Amino acid sequence: MLRLPVVVYTEVVGHCLGGLPDEACGLLGGDPASTQASICYPTRNAAASARTYTVDPRDHLRADRDAESRGLEIVGVFHSHTHTDPYPSATDVAQAPDPSWHYVLVSLRDESPTLRSYRIMDGKIDEEPVVLEGR
Repeated sequence: MLRLPVVVYTEVVGHCLGGLPDEACGLLGGDPASTQASICYPTRNAAASARTYTVDPRDHLRADRDAESRGLEIVGVFHSHTHTDPYPSATDVAQAPDPSWHYVLVSLRDESPTLRSYRIMDGKIDEEPVVLEGR
């Protein structure tokens, strides 16, 4: 399960919408001992593409340092799919760097964005529930 404060959900979806027509991406910070992602770190898509994403390494470093200064860690990554379902592509699975992370996808295919989260381990994809908190 991934617990997202509404403010983090809003930042994730807003960053994805702001990245159009390219895919947008970012990182999620939190306490790895909990299931909550408490901070959104919007990043640049170094690939600058509507079909792929690469978290800008400098933005990743800044997010790592900020999370560490707060006693947190990077616990996940998010990106948008501009024209497909919110399901990990073969590229997403191949590039999943950490089996403990939450892999959040936001589909912008339809009028209303759709957010889903997955765990990816050894090529196996498991969807996890997303609970919005603080409504």
